[in-house]
Amino acid sequence: MSPESAGIFHMLTSAGPVVKLVLLLLLFFSITSWAIVFIKYRYIRNAHRSSVAFIDLFWQCRNLGDAFARARSLKTSPVARLFMAGYMEIKKNGEAEADPGGSKSQDDAMTGFQLMGSVKRALRRSIDVELRRLGQLVPFLATAGNTAPFIGLFGTVWGIMNTFRGIGQSQSASLAVVAPGISEALIATAAGLAVAIPAVIAYNYFISRIRVLDSELQGFAADFLNLIERDIQRNKGV
Repeated sequence: MSPESAGIFHMLTSAGPVVKLVLLLLLFFSITSWAIVFIKYRYIRNAHRSSVAFIDLFWQCRNLGDAFARARSLKTSPVARLFMAGYMEIKKNGEAEADPGGSKSQDDAMTGFQLMGSVKRALRRSIDVELRRLGQLVPFLATAGNTAPFIGLFGTVWGIMNTFRGIGQSQSASLAVVAPGISEALIATAAGLAVAIPAVIAYNYFISRIRVLDSELQGFAADFLNLIERDIQRNKGV
């Protein structure tokens, strides 16, 4: 063990109980933050890659049924799940129209209008679900980034208070007396910053990636609705 490592280890072991508690709390924040970083990085990366792959496949499919079969093989894609939600809404509407007991009093234009409205609502709900899923656990990174420096600062202030109390009891203010206590206290601030900086960087990165996926979801939903509208107009002979 190097002299620097030995010195840091000695400061950690000789710190007061409150400072040790602060360091343990910061250790919890650090472990949890890094776990979230690895989990969300893999999840969002796979979501983006599979969504790009599905969009490419979607425009190559000849019909929606073929696209639905492709979407079922890309369950990690938010865009594929969005399409499946819209497609299932179309199928449900079609089954309702095929029901012999169903009402036929409305004309085709109203039926098409209702179909567009129901699909639009289904897509909006699906987008909300996907965004919530993408954003899960990410707010913890913001919490860690905002609170960890203050938690570390609390440990530092408490350590410095104990140091000055020791100075008063020993009646000596020499550097040899003051320096160990101050260094032990400042390590809490350093630990707080070590937790906060990666958490804030990761939070900003994930938010930017989620915004990109949100844009892809919104764009695909608009294109999907346009396809349905053109199909309705073509079936009515417009």
